[in-house]
This record gives sequence, structure tokens and C-alpha cells, in this order.
Amino acid sequence: MEERPGTADRSSAERSGARERAGAERSGVQERSGNIGRPTGTKLRRHTGSPRPSRNGCFGRLPVRVRLGIILRSMWERPGGRFALVIMVLWLAVSVVSLAWTPYPLLFTDGDHAWASPTAAHPLGTDGVGADVLSWLMAGSRTDLAIAVLTVLVSAVIGLALTAAMVSNRRWLATSGVVVVDALIAIPTVLLALLFAVPFGASVAVIVAACGITYGLNMARIVRPTASLAARSAYVEAARASGVGMWRVFFRHIVPSTFPVLAVQLSMSAGTSILAEAGLTYLGVGVPSSVPSWGHSLTTSVRLISVYPLTVLWPGLVVTLVVTALYLLGDAIRDCADPLANPRLRQAAGGRALVRVGSLAGRGAGRVTDAMHDEEAES
Repeated sequence: MEERPGTADRSSAERSGARERAGAERSGVQERSGNIGRPTGTKLRRHTGSPRPSRNGCFGRLPVRVRLGIILRSMWERPGGRFALVIMVLWLAVSVVSLAWTPYPLLFTDGDHAWASPTAAHPLGTDGVGADVLSWLMAGSRTDLAIAVLTVLVSAVIGLALTAAMVSNRRWLATSGVVVVDALIAIPTVLLALLFAVPFGASVAVIVAACGITYGLNMARIVRPTASLAARSAYVEAARASGVGMWRVFFRHIVPSTFPVLAVQLSMSAGTSILAEAGLTYLGVGVPSSVPSWGHSLTTSVRLISVYPLTVLWPGLVVTLVVTALYLLGDAIRDCADPLANPRLRQAAGGRALVRVGSLAGRGAGRVTDAMHDEEAES
């Protein structure tokens, strides 16, 4: 059969046109599936970097409740962490209970039973004026708890402010911060407390101010190397280049990097403040005699330690247990809150990231499939 002229040309043109229409349909399906949920006229941009963390805890960021639960379980599995948690819970419970109840009123004294040994009526004995030792230790627990908490807050504010100044990108501010820390760090706590006690008298505020200032200076000196390393990192430089303020960069990027060192220093500040309270009260510039504290119990009984050693044993034992627990608490928080040292945090963060990425990929694939079905129905 003779082929008509031009038939082959028309056939090849039709085949090429069909291929072009098919390619245009496939590209249209991909474009529409990729732009689902985007305004009309916007282009799909390919993200070539690593997944960015979002606020709902995906891509490795855990919610606070989940992270806290993992940290507490990890601490409980460590002997030192378990001891610290038990002592901290008992200390807090006794402080709360002492607000409403003690075995005897604090002003109750029994002169006929002064320096009494432990009995059923007085489980820890009595002191030189016949006051119940257990009642004063229970009431003193809330005083020392307040001193420890206030000292941690004051030292954290001073230490973080000085650290922010020393790692600032402004040269004059960084130099001034280093000079201030180097000049004041040599002042001992006792001398500073004596200077404050001259115009203000013996009080809890004198202990908190002296301990907070000296421990804040020490904390700034110790945290500075880690903060300087974080301040020179690429993400901090990128944040500063994008116009983020100094304080936001410091608290959002630098402080989390120094958290392990910061936790140890703050726990040591709390424990050392209790020792400082006992020493300053013994010198007469600490807690007044009318305020119950562990230092006051030691001061009133240490004079006759060779005759009645049990009255010194109980407050000394309480101070030793609490200070040791605070030191161990800081070490446990440092080891359990750091993802590099705690594999559970890494596993939880990685699992949530994989689940999140898988759900996003599944939803994206479903949208592409639905768009392709729509295209087939329209054709």
C-alpha cells in the first residue's frame, strides 16, 4: 500500500506532542503535590540542609516533661543520685512540716532536764537550756533551705551577668568583666560578711549577700572557658550576624552549652552556703540567736562538746548529710542532663525525630498519590 506524502511527518509530530503532553502532566502533578497547602504563585524550594528543630519537640528536641522524667529516672539508678534525691525530699518535707508542727514549741525549755540524753520524750536529747534538739533542728531546716535557695539565686544572677560580659563581642565590656572578676575574687566570704554586718547587723541577708557575691564571682571564673568556646561557635556567630540581641544569644545558645558546669557550681554554692551559715553564726555575724538554724544548734552545744558530745553530733550529722547530698546532686545532674553522657536522652530524641520524619514523609507521599489519582480521573 502506498504511503501518502506527509503521513510520516504527521505521525512523528503527533508522537512527539504526546510525549510532551505526558511530561507536562507529570511535572504538573509533582508541582501541585509539592505546593499543597501553599499559596498560589509560590515556588517550592528544596531544603538542602539538616532538618530544623521545631517548637513542638521534633528533630531531637524533647518536651520538658519527657526530658525531666528521663533525667530523674537516670539519677535514681545511680547510687549517688538516689542518695541525693532521698535527702533532698526529706529536707523539703521536714521544712514544710516544721511550719505547722514541731515536737515542742521553740520557746519551751525544761531547766531540770538540761543536756539530757535521748529519751522517748526527747528523741535527740536537750541542749544547755533544756530545749528540745529535734524541734530546733526541724525549725532550722527551713532557715537553711531559704539560705541555700537565696544564695543560689543571687550567685546565679551575678555569675551569669559577669559571664555574659566576659564573653561579649564588645571588647571593652569583655575586658571590664575580666578585670572586675580578677579584682574581687580574692575577697573571702568571711571578710565580706564582716563588712556587711557592721552597718546591717547579724541577719540572714548578710549571709546571702556575702555568699552570693563570692560564689557568683567563682562561678563566673569557672564557667567562662566553656561559655567562651560556645560564643565562638558557628551558630552563635550566625545568630549575631542575623541581628539577634546579646542577651537572647547568651540565654538561648550559650547558657545551655554551659549547663553541666553550671549545675555543679550552683549545687556547690548551695552546700557551701550551709557551711558558711554555721561558721558565720558561730562568729556572731550570721543568723541571730532568736532564729532557729543548724548553725545556731552547733554554736550553743559546741562549748561543752567534751562533756555532752551527743548535742553536737546531731546538728553536725544533719549538716554533713545535706551538704554531701547537694554535692552529689550537682554531679548527678551534670551526668544525667547531658545528652553526650546520657544515652537515654539521645535515644529518646532520635526516636522522636525518626517518628516525626516518618510521619512527614508518609503525609507527603499520600498527598502525591492523591494528586496523581486526581490527574488520572481528570484525564
